[in-house]
Amino acid sequence: MTRSRRGLAPPKRRTPPRRASFNRRTTETHIRGRLVIDGQGRYDVRTGIRFLDHMLELFARHGGFDLTLRATGDLDVDQHHTVEDVGIALGEATLAALGDRKGINRAGYFVMPMDETLAVAAVDLSGRPHAVVDLKLRVERVGDLQSELIHDFFEGFASAARANVHAAVLYGRSSHHHVEALFKAFARALRVACARDARLAKMLPSTKGLL
Repeated sequence: MTRSRRGLAPPKRRTPPRRASFNRRTTETHIRGRLVIDGQGRYDVRTGIRFLDHMLELFARHGGFDLTLRATGDLDVDQHHTVEDVGIALGEATLAALGDRKGINRAGYFVMPMDETLAVAAVDLSGRPHAVVDLKLRVERVGDLQSELIHDFFEGFASAARANVHAAVLYGRSSHHHVEALFKAFARALRVACARDARLAKMLPSTKGLL
């Protein structure tokens, strides 16, 4: 005998997690892995640049993303190709994982304090790529990462994700804190932008009808 379900609320359908695999290969780099937007902040990252690994680990944990990433590149020449292509691969994966982008917040921002440093990031998944990064760093390297390449990372992400990315450090003393606070702010801003809004579940967040 089966029990009647009369009067009981129908079981909620679980929305599958948004995810994308990536495998970007050029003559200079090979970036491969998987990104889960609706993750649990888990990560397994190896780029050959330890400070970049640390920033991507922060990106996953503070964004609530699951990220597996392996990067091999011509580090004997320069870090530029590896750092930029990691940003591009993550942007492409974000764009693919979000699908038609219906029901997402689309935009998000976060202000992140880290001791004496304050950083802010704003993200709009608008379909229009643009990046503005203001770090005010006066050192050539932070850890083993060439500091000038941080802009290239965010520019690569913005271009591939077709997003506006604005990231700035308002003030602070430690160069390490500048970069770390910025990546944390970016991750949390992107987390808000990617989050679903149940009230607008079937609606594209644009009056133009296109993102």
